[in-house]
Amino acid sequence: MSMPMDGGPSEDDQVVALRAEVDQLKEAVTSHAVVDQAIGMMVALGRVTPDQGWEVLKEVSQHTNIKLRNLAEMILIWGRNGEMPSDVRAELEDVLDRVGPTRIPGGAPDTERYS
Repeated sequence: MSMPMDGGPSEDDQVVALRAEVDQLKEAVTSHAVVDQAIGMMVALGRVTPDQGWEVLKEVSQHTNIKLRNLAEMILIWGRNGEMPSDVRAELEDVLDRVGPTRIPGGAPDTERYS
């Protein structure tokens, strides 16, 4: 490792710091994409706006004590295979019922939205 004359971080230290920053940025981009996809599912399934979808995710995350990114991943898994913990699903349904329409337009009054 080379030590700079001014006593600041060495070139090697700067490279390590920059690599760590790049890794953090990559994780942030991935996390953002996962959350955006989950918001899209809320829009499609809950018939809410994207802003409302974001609020739904935040509220469910807070009420279930699950990090928002992890909740978003659960929602994407649910979209692929229909599996979600029952308590999380119940909270999601409750929040969507409060935020969005209670039935699908054109559907029968008792059409369940989350089957």
